[in-house]
Amino acid sequence: MQQKTEVNKLSVVVMRICLSGIFLVAGLNHFLKTEKTVARLEKAKLANLSAWIASPENLVLLSGGVMLIAGTSLLIGYKTKWAALILMLVLIPITITIQVGQASTLGPLFKNIAIFGGLIFFIINPLTQKQT
Repeated sequence: MQQKTEVNKLSVVVMRICLSGIFLVAGLNHFLKTEKTVARLEKAKLANLSAWIASPENLVLLSGGVMLIAGTSLLIGYKTKWAALILMLVLIPITITIQVGQASTLGPLFKNIAIFGGLIFFIINPLTQKQT
């Protein structure tokens, strides 16, 4: 039996807004700064892991679109569990491809690990969604 813990509703809203922001900004940058994002992907030590899926440009645009849609859903509290799950599925290959191969800069890797923690919160706590 799981023990229930009460969480302040305002803290959930604030967490949702803060967490969604990184995906909205990153998704927008994937469209506004496509060439720069593609270049970063191509320079990554583990870039070859994504090469079999699609071209770097297509991956950047696809992930940008997914981040904007799911990030917006998370922001407004619509289907937060699914939005968080989708964002996690997008963040996993990005983290492996871009962050894991850069052991000299562990900050971005641990930033992504912290983001995973926030996403997991919304995945395992489905009551954090708006009641419609």
